[in-house]
Amino acid sequence: MSAFRVPIMLAFLLAAGTAHAEIQVFTGLPAGGGLDARKVVEARYGSATPNLVKRIEGSLTTATVENTGGAAAGEAVPVSFGQVFAPGVLQPGTSLHGRTAAGTIPLQMDVKATHPDGSVRHAVISALVARPEARKPVALGLFAGAAPNAHTSAAPETERPAVDAVVSATIDGKRYSATLDRRPAQPPRDSWLAGPIAHEWHAAVPLRSAGGEEHPQLVARFALRTYPGARRTRVDITVENAWAFEPGARNFTYDAQIALDGAAVYTRPGLNHYHHTRWRKVFWVGGDPGVDVHPSMQDLMASRAIPNYDPTVLVAESALADMQARWHGPRTEPMGTGEALPAMGTTGGRADIGLLPGWAAMYLLSADARARKVTLGTGDLAGSFSAHFRDKRSGRPVSVRDFPYMTILGRPGDAINPATGKSEGFRGCETPGSCDSPNLHDVPHQPELAYLPYLVTGDHYYLEELQFWAMYNAFSSNPYYREFDKGLLKPDQVRGQAWGLRTLARAAYITPDDDPLKKHFRHIVDSNLAWYNAHYTDNPQANALGVVVDGYAVVYKNGTALAPWQDDFFTAAVGMTAELGFDKALPLLKWKARFPVARMVDPDACWIDGAIYDLKVRDSAGSPFYRNYAQAYRASHAPEFLALPCAGADMAAALKLAVGEMTGYSTSVVGYPSNMQPALAYSAAVAGDDGRKAWERFMARSVKPDYGNGPQFAIVPR
Repeated sequence: MSAFRVPIMLAFLLAAGTAHAEIQVFTGLPAGGGLDARKVVEARYGSATPNLVKRIEGSLTTATVENTGGAAAGEAVPVSFGQVFAPGVLQPGTSLHGRTAAGTIPLQMDVKATHPDGSVRHAVISALVARPEARKPVALGLFAGAAPNAHTSAAPETERPAVDAVVSATIDGKRYSATLDRRPAQPPRDSWLAGPIAHEWHAAVPLRSAGGEEHPQLVARFALRTYPGARRTRVDITVENAWAFEPGARNFTYDAQIALDGAAVYTRPGLNHYHHTRWRKVFWVGGDPGVDVHPSMQDLMASRAIPNYDPTVLVAESALADMQARWHGPRTEPMGTGEALPAMGTTGGRADIGLLPGWAAMYLLSADARARKVTLGTGDLAGSFSAHFRDKRSGRPVSVRDFPYMTILGRPGDAINPATGKSEGFRGCETPGSCDSPNLHDVPHQPELAYLPYLVTGDHYYLEELQFWAMYNAFSSNPYYREFDKGLLKPDQVRGQAWGLRTLARAAYITPDDDPLKKHFRHIVDSNLAWYNAHYTDNPQANALGVVVDGYAVVYKNGTALAPWQDDFFTAAVGMTAELGFDKALPLLKWKARFPVARMVDPDACWIDGAIYDLKVRDSAGSPFYRNYAQAYRASHAPEFLALPCAGADMAAALKLAVGEMTGYSTSVVGYPSNMQPALAYSAAVAGDDGRKAWERFMARSVKPDYGNGPQFAIVPR
């Protein structure tokens, strides 16, 4: 990958000769503000010319095909990738074909999710493409309609790839194995891809001893993807220790081995497989194609499946190089956590907090192969946290709709379902130390690890990771507090409510239409939005500030203050949910928008301290909330500070900041103004003239972070 890559959105603007007035549509910056995309690139890269992939004229979208392995160009190799379409772009029943500079190619489209109007939302696209030359990516345009003169021979759906795959685990000298034979008694029933170009079958096989004894916890899950026209098979193997209700849950230490066609392809002695976790390895039979496909990041963001990241942010080469340098050793192997912090509850600003983590935002804005590797790799390692609970009955991630009393919190009696008289509690680890793990997960500090990987690859593993985490967010609280199968997030910290809603909404949005969990996630999201609207948006007695005060919200200064930055996380999550098409989120966003907007434009307060760490919202723990933001602002500042002219030199001197610099670590990509930016970006779109003024003032501040080193909060209005 060339070091001289620019964001895909910006690259498209340059290639199309877009004027800065048109760029305003993407950035939210005022037209005529002096922004010239080409000058931005020249200032960054000097006289060097970045590799730009132009949109193919007339295409629905244009993806980028890149040679990542350095193999010789020209060979026809298989690719599959995830593709999101905005509502109405691809009508139901419409086929696709592809075009490159070399000509037209057939495409296989496996539709996974659709929009309410029936148009395609998300699909897995498969093709055979000529491998490009190294460092010379090729544009692949997607067009409606079948490829003219396309001839592809379909392999029968009952045909299984001719691969022997064996997963083995030697535990205390006893060998257990799971085997997928070359000639099964009957073909696997679960098909993920099915068409003339690619087939993918799924099968779950318990590990068994030589005598046929089934291991009580360990299961191998195989996803075999074959491309008949390319004589290649992808073997995707996941080993799970994740049953939800089976007795004997604990860690297992074993010598792991994976063999394909009799040859060992992976060994790991002494692997400590933590309880309710899983690990994944992917191999190719017939040779790794050595090709990646990057969907158009511009179109991905324009579809609203992803927040609107600022296209003028140029990801720093040093940041990409540092990330690549860290990607080695135990952190990248099973039970490692990649770029995610192992102890999620660790406080302070960090790269994995946000609507997307920093490395994923880097990938969106750069399409860099290193950022992609880390984004997908950390998505693989999301399985290393003990948040994975699979229902043995359904074979799917466990659901609060099926078990409304299940929980990891509360007394044993709280898990008793009165309708059945049975406990829905998980079987705990009975032996001290048998479930110890350095990977400590929670909801209030939870990164979004699998959503973007699933969007861009269409891999079933990432879909289930998203579902596991989303459902964990719904059932981790006490069933009575969350109102059972409603999965209400209100008992958690405000930031926990934010990140819980973020992941649940995305699971509801992107889970395939034929997956039973789709309705479950929609029910949980709708229940949460209905609760928030009833208690805030539509409640005449709700506070006038536009802040969330439930859960662990007003806990600062003896129960009189809250954290605006946590509330900003929640506002951003609501804005994201509204953009995904959840109608009940829009009125909630309009109600929430008053808080970030007032902090920038209220005439009786000063925006310089709009990102204050904690804000007093009432006189005492039992007092009513203040009637307006100005009242809260005055109560949160000393009289001598209030006497200073807003944003003037005296205020700057008192704060030891530059004139026009906001408090809260303005230079930091994870500072409190950065935390505020996504909330303000979403609010500006629904708050009318005040919203526009608030955004303009925020962007006019004198000191800003260099988001090129971490763009997870670099979200701008659409």
